[in-house]
Amino acid sequence: MTVDELAARIEARETHCLLDVREPWELDLCRFDGSLDIPMDELAARIDEIPADLPVIVVCHHGQRSAYATQWLRGTGRPLAVNLRGGIDAWARRIDETMPIY
Repeated sequence: MTVDELAARIEARETHCLLDVREPWELDLCRFDGSLDIPMDELAARIDEIPADLPVIVVCHHGQRSAYATQWLRGTGRPLAVNLRGGIDAWARRIDETMPIY
């Protein structure tokens, strides 16, 4: 999913779960309001917190960790999981220029 597609989903108020797999120190720098924040190394232990019946949009800094997390989530029975290409960095550069870039 592109950041433009996510922006359109948010504007349309479409139901989804935004799963941020970045580390706590990264979340301290910038974050999405209302995201479910679960670092990559905690995904398996906290899988029950991630909805299986909603689109899950997975985000990280640039999109690599979230791509791995998306594949893993699909393997756990969450076929609606998608990766946010370019991550929060692309969001900050293209959609919300007030968001800090790191």
